Amino acid sequence: MTFTVLTTALDALRHVTAGAVGTDRLDAPTPCSEWTVAQVLFHAAGDQHGWASTVGAGALPSYDPFDPPRRHDGLQDTVTKAIEVAAGAWAGVDPAAPSVRTPLPPVPEMAPALAAAACALDAAVHAWDVAVATGQPSPLTAELAEQLLPAAQATAEPLRGFAYAPARPGQPGDDAAVILLRYLGRDPLWTPDGN
Repeated sequence: MTFTVLTTALDALRHVTAGAVGTDRLDAPTPCSEWTVAQVLFHAAGDQHGWASTVGAGALPSYDPFDPPRRHDGLQDTVTKAIEVAAGAWAGVDPAAPSVRTPLPPVPEMAPALAAAACALDAAVHAWDVAVATGQPSPLTAELAEQLLPAAQATAEPLRGFAYAPARPGQPGDDAAVILLRYLGRDPLWTPDGN
Protein backbone atom coordinates (compact mmCIF):
# COMPACT_ATOMS: atom_id res chain seq x y z
CA MET A 1 0.00 0.00 0.00
CA THR A 2 1.31 3.45 -0.94
CA PHE A 3 -0.09 5.33 2.06
CA THR A 4 2.24 4.60 4.99
CA VAL A 5 0.08 6.38 7.56
CA LEU A 6 -2.82 4.10 6.70
CA THR A 7 -0.67 0.97 6.85
CA THR A 8 0.50 2.03 10.32
CA ALA A 9 -3.04 2.71 11.53
CA LEU A 10 -4.45 -0.53 10.15
CA ASP A 11 -1.61 -2.46 11.77
CA ALA A 12 -2.47 -0.77 15.08
CA LEU A 13 -6.12 -1.76 14.72
CA ARG A 14 -5.13 -5.35 13.88
CA HIS A 15 -2.78 -5.53 16.87
CA VAL A 16 -5.22 -4.19 19.49
CA THR A 17 -7.99 -6.41 18.13
CA ALA A 18 -5.81 -9.47 18.64
CA GLY A 19 -4.99 -8.25 22.14
CA ALA A 20 -8.64 -7.71 23.03
CA VAL A 21 -10.20 -10.85 21.56
CA GLY A 22 -10.11 -13.73 24.00
CA THR A 23 -10.06 -11.46 27.04
CA ASP A 24 -12.90 -10.81 29.43
CA ARG A 25 -12.91 -7.14 28.38
CA LEU A 26 -15.05 -7.28 25.22
CA ASP A 27 -18.09 -5.98 27.13
CA ALA A 28 -16.01 -3.34 28.94
CA PRO A 29 -16.69 0.38 28.55
CA THR A 30 -14.62 2.49 26.18
CA PRO A 31 -13.98 6.20 25.62
CA CYS A 32 -16.88 5.94 23.13
CA SER A 33 -19.28 6.13 26.06
CA GLU A 34 -22.19 4.38 24.35
CA TRP A 35 -20.17 1.41 23.10
CA THR A 36 -18.36 -1.60 24.51
CA VAL A 37 -14.97 -2.82 23.28
CA ALA A 38 -16.65 -5.27 20.89
CA GLN A 39 -18.93 -2.57 19.53
CA VAL A 40 -16.01 -0.19 18.90
CA LEU A 41 -14.23 -2.95 16.98
CA PHE A 42 -17.32 -3.75 14.89
CA HIS A 43 -17.75 -0.01 14.25
CA ALA A 44 -14.10 0.39 13.21
CA ALA A 45 -14.42 -2.58 10.84
CA GLY A 46 -17.58 -1.11 9.36
CA ASP A 47 -15.89 2.23 8.81
CA GLN A 48 -13.05 0.54 6.92
CA HIS A 49 -15.59 -1.19 4.69
CA GLY A 50 -17.25 2.18 4.12
CA TRP A 51 -13.99 3.77 3.06
CA ALA A 52 -13.07 0.79 0.86
CA SER A 53 -16.42 0.78 -0.93
CA THR A 54 -16.05 4.50 -1.61
CA VAL A 55 -12.43 4.71 -2.78
CA GLY A 56 -12.14 1.32 -4.45
CA ALA A 57 -14.22 -1.79 -4.24
CA GLY A 58 -16.01 -3.71 -1.58
CA ALA A 59 -19.35 -4.04 0.08
CA LEU A 60 -20.69 -2.28 3.13
CA PRO A 61 -21.00 -4.42 6.27
CA SER A 62 -24.19 -6.34 6.97
CA TYR A 63 -24.77 -4.22 10.10
CA ASP A 64 -25.02 -0.50 10.78
CA PRO A 65 -21.54 0.67 11.92
CA PHE A 66 -23.22 3.40 13.95
CA ASP A 67 -25.35 0.82 15.77
CA PRO A 68 -22.72 -1.90 16.08
CA PRO A 69 -23.59 -5.34 17.43
CA ARG A 70 -22.77 -6.28 21.01
CA ARG A 71 -21.95 -9.88 20.16
CA HIS A 72 -18.41 -11.27 20.19
CA ASP A 73 -18.67 -14.10 17.67
CA GLY A 74 -16.68 -13.49 14.52
CA LEU A 75 -15.19 -10.27 15.85
CA GLN A 76 -11.55 -10.90 14.97
CA ASP A 77 -12.46 -12.26 11.53
CA THR A 78 -14.67 -9.23 10.91
CA VAL A 79 -11.88 -6.78 11.73
CA THR A 80 -9.26 -8.79 9.83
CA LYS A 81 -11.45 -8.93 6.71
CA ALA A 82 -12.17 -5.20 6.92
CA ILE A 83 -8.45 -4.42 7.13
CA GLU A 84 -7.73 -6.67 4.13
CA VAL A 85 -10.51 -5.06 2.09
CA ALA A 86 -9.30 -1.57 3.03
CA ALA A 87 -5.71 -2.36 2.13
CA GLY A 88 -6.81 -3.76 -1.22
CA ALA A 89 -8.99 -0.77 -2.03
CA TRP A 90 -6.33 1.78 -1.14
CA ALA A 91 -3.70 -0.12 -3.15
CA GLY A 92 -5.67 0.91 -6.23
CA VAL A 93 -5.79 4.61 -5.36
CA ASP A 94 -3.41 6.80 -7.34
CA PRO A 95 -1.64 9.12 -4.87
CA ALA A 96 -1.15 11.63 -7.72
CA ALA A 97 -4.86 11.85 -8.55
CA PRO A 98 -6.40 15.27 -7.98
CA SER A 99 -8.95 13.88 -5.52
CA VAL A 100 -10.67 10.78 -4.23
CA ARG A 101 -14.23 10.36 -2.98
CA THR A 102 -14.83 9.94 0.74
CA PRO A 103 -17.73 8.43 2.72
CA LEU A 104 -17.91 11.66 4.75
CA PRO A 105 -20.95 13.66 3.55
CA PRO A 106 -19.60 17.01 4.72
CA VAL A 107 -16.29 16.41 2.90
CA PRO A 108 -17.18 14.41 -0.25
CA GLU A 109 -13.74 14.63 -1.89
CA MET A 110 -10.14 15.10 -0.74
CA ALA A 111 -6.65 14.81 -2.07
CA PRO A 112 -5.68 11.11 -1.87
CA ALA A 113 -3.02 11.53 0.82
CA LEU A 114 -5.41 13.52 3.04
CA ALA A 115 -8.23 11.02 2.45
CA ALA A 116 -5.91 8.13 3.36
CA ALA A 117 -4.98 9.98 6.54
CA ALA A 118 -8.68 10.50 7.34
CA CYS A 119 -9.28 6.77 6.90
CA ALA A 120 -6.21 6.11 9.05
CA LEU A 121 -7.49 8.54 11.68
CA ASP A 122 -10.58 6.42 12.15
CA ALA A 123 -8.57 3.20 12.52
CA ALA A 124 -5.92 4.70 14.81
CA VAL A 125 -8.27 6.49 17.18
CA HIS A 126 -10.50 3.44 17.57
CA ALA A 127 -7.36 1.36 18.13
CA TRP A 128 -6.53 3.79 20.94
CA ASP A 129 -10.08 3.44 22.34
CA VAL A 130 -9.72 -0.34 22.48
CA ALA A 131 -6.17 -0.25 23.82
CA VAL A 132 -7.02 1.96 26.80
CA ALA A 133 -10.21 0.01 27.49
CA THR A 134 -8.36 -3.31 27.56
CA GLY A 135 -5.12 -2.28 29.29
CA GLN A 136 -2.93 -2.46 26.19
CA PRO A 137 -0.20 0.05 25.35
CA SER A 138 -1.40 2.99 23.29
CA PRO A 139 -0.77 2.51 19.58
CA LEU A 140 -1.18 6.25 19.03
CA THR A 141 2.38 7.53 18.96
CA ALA A 142 3.26 11.21 18.72
CA GLU A 143 4.66 10.59 15.24
CA LEU A 144 1.46 8.93 14.03
CA ALA A 145 -0.66 11.64 15.64
CA GLU A 146 1.31 14.35 13.82
CA GLN A 147 0.49 12.65 10.53
CA LEU A 148 -3.21 12.37 11.45
CA LEU A 149 -3.80 15.89 12.77
CA PRO A 150 -4.26 17.53 9.32
CA ALA A 151 -6.95 14.97 8.49
CA ALA A 152 -8.63 15.60 11.83
CA GLN A 153 -8.62 19.33 11.17
CA ALA A 154 -10.10 18.76 7.71
CA THR A 155 -12.93 16.49 8.87
CA ALA A 156 -13.78 16.89 12.56
CA GLU A 157 -15.65 20.19 12.66
CA PRO A 158 -18.52 19.17 10.37
CA LEU A 159 -18.84 15.89 12.27
CA ARG A 160 -18.92 17.29 15.81
CA GLY A 161 -21.93 16.09 17.74
CA PHE A 162 -22.15 13.02 15.52
CA ALA A 163 -18.73 11.38 15.29
CA TYR A 164 -16.78 13.68 17.59
CA ALA A 165 -17.45 15.45 20.85
CA PRO A 166 -16.47 19.09 21.34
CA ALA A 167 -12.73 19.65 21.47
CA ARG A 168 -11.17 19.66 24.94
CA PRO A 169 -8.81 22.43 26.04
CA GLY A 170 -5.12 21.67 25.75
CA GLN A 171 -2.63 21.63 28.57
CA PRO A 172 1.00 22.78 28.66
CA GLY A 173 3.30 19.94 27.69
CA ASP A 174 0.72 18.01 25.62
CA ASP A 175 2.42 15.85 23.03
CA ALA A 176 0.98 15.35 19.53
CA ALA A 177 -1.04 12.27 20.54
CA VAL A 178 -2.68 14.11 23.43
CA ILE A 179 -3.32 17.17 21.25
CA LEU A 180 -5.05 14.97 18.67
CA LEU A 181 -7.16 13.16 21.25
CA ARG A 182 -8.25 16.40 22.88
CA TYR A 183 -9.03 17.91 19.48
CA LEU A 184 -11.31 14.95 18.76
CA GLY A 185 -13.07 15.42 22.10
CA ARG A 186 -11.47 12.47 23.84
CA ASP A 187 -10.04 12.48 27.34
CA PRO A 188 -6.42 11.32 26.97
CA LEU A 189 -6.45 10.28 30.64
CA TRP A 190 -9.56 8.10 30.27
CA THR A 191 -9.58 4.85 32.23
CA PRO A 192 -12.20 2.08 32.34
CA ASP A 193 -12.92 2.73 36.00
CA GLY A 194 -13.22 6.48 35.57
CA ASN A 195 -10.09 7.31 37.58
